[in-house]
Amino acid sequence: MFEISKKSKSIEGVLNISGSKSESNRLIALRAFTSYFEIKNISDSDDVKVMISAINSNEEEIDIGHAGTAMRFLTSYFSSIQNSSVILTGSKRMKERPISILVDALRELEVDISYLENEGYPPIKINGRVISKKQVHLPANVSSQYISSLMMLGVSLQNGLIINLSTEITSFPYIEMTKKIIERIGGHVKLQLNQILIDSFSNKIIPNQVVESDWSSASYFYSIVALSDLSDLTLNTYHKNSIQGDSLLVDIYRNFGVKTTFINNGIHLTKSKNKIEKKISLDLSNNPDLAQTIVVTCLGLGIDCDLYGLHTLKIKETDRLKALKSEIQKFEVDNIEITDNSLHLKNKSKLKSNISIDTYNDHRMAMSFVPLSLLNPLIINDPMVVTKSYVSFWDHLEELGFEISKK
Repeated sequence: MFEISKKSKSIEGVLNISGSKSESNRLIALRAFTSYFEIKNISDSDDVKVMISAINSNEEEIDIGHAGTAMRFLTSYFSSIQNSSVILTGSKRMKERPISILVDALRELEVDISYLENEGYPPIKINGRVISKKQVHLPANVSSQYISSLMMLGVSLQNGLIINLSTEITSFPYIEMTKKIIERIGGHVKLQLNQILIDSFSNKIIPNQVVESDWSSASYFYSIVALSDLSDLTLNTYHKNSIQGDSLLVDIYRNFGVKTTFINNGIHLTKSKNKIEKKISLDLSNNPDLAQTIVVTCLGLGIDCDLYGLHTLKIKETDRLKALKSEIQKFEVDNIEITDNSLHLKNKSKLKSNISIDTYNDHRMAMSFVPLSLLNPLIINDPMVVTKSYVSFWDHLEELGFEISKK
């Protein structure tokens, strides 16, 4: 466990955050489906290392640990490898995360996939084949990664792929990201109301790709700036016209007194003098990964919040709604309530100090609570869980003057 504190509530520094995990994993998958190209500023996260290792593996059984994105993207990838037989397995939590919607879709394409333990959940055995069918049907309101996985598969199919959607898309920006990355390497995707059309890929030479730094990782520093007294913080390799949905941070955190200025190759964050409202209500259907960071920001600022569109949080590394409720209750707030898709927080004027935060094998649980250490010393249990997405997180905090002691 780490105890984290900071003597001053001022923030000053320049950080180079690793490339987006979401962009990196999509580019890795597309490189495997098409032909080799170089990926610059690739994420150094555990999830990306798992993805690369699995694609290069010759083992019959591949253990992807906690990497949910890898499980979904690799399921489609190995389905398309002719005469291959692969078992995909993972951690105890991974075996509790459903994958039946994607498996059912691939079975519709006549891929041979079987469950080895519990119906609808990993581990799964995939017998790859040449896929000739070009239409598939699935609901779109559970996880956008199922759809992204099929979109990238479609690029590699001789006849392309038509994905028919029976419900409204959840986390649409991630679908849009997949589309733009496919088009960036020379493919073609058409998004329609209830249908996505992916053309077969014909380009032989793909230009090298540069990954923008990760906006989800930037969120923790937006939260830190929001809770600071004074800030002068630069984060490098961010763009105004980002394809990452979590770049909505710029607008969301304006509500919390954070001013974003785009500079040549990044963003400059400062604390504004604007009045902060006492309550905020947000629909995070398109940005569920920001929920933990935002609710903790509200906790630290003494703001009440109502957050909606959170139904996918139940199938993440942990049930994030339950985990948030358990940890926030430790601060003795007035009230915190959760439903199947929302969270509602009522704050007290003063937070309880010297709290120990459990992280539930979830990188975002660890990082989202850290900004509170600006207000009072905080203990984070199992702190190295952050390497799933952000290997340099603790180093970057120390660069900004946070004191971190191992317990």
